[in-house]
Amino acid sequence: MADFANQLAGILDEVCGTHDHSMSRNRPYSGQPHTVTGERGSTEIRGITFRDLRDCFLRAFVQSHSVYRDGTIEPLQPNHALSNEASKGERACICEGDIYALKGDFDPIAVVQNLCCEVEKLMRIYPNVPRLRAEKGVSK
Repeated sequence: MADFANQLAGILDEVCGTHDHSMSRNRPYSGQPHTVTGERGSTEIRGITFRDLRDCFLRAFVQSHSVYRDGTIEPLQPNHALSNEASKGERACICEGDIYALKGDFDPIAVVQNLCCEVEKLMRIYPNVPRLRAEKGVSK
């Protein structure tokens, strides 16, 4: 029974992403194809400066915060206004001091995912996934 429990714990760690993983640059891209750990993540970053990356991070960080008060559709300020501004991409006007005014918690994994999307947008490759193809015999 203990062996089964250990196996189950290992599977849950792997599925939930809590298992230690190597950060070696030589590791395989073994995630789902549309994720940064899959095929999408193997795209080299080109044409991005460190300042661009900083701007992408600021927008991603803002977009990883809640924009509504818990359990309502009432905008949570300044999060709502900053998120609307961040959605303008490279035309946004956000300074690093703005992020200290954000209210509530954020999801660190959402920051990573949003950062990758912001970089793809600057590279003009967003959403970096293969085009969908219609197949015969598949209903809508």
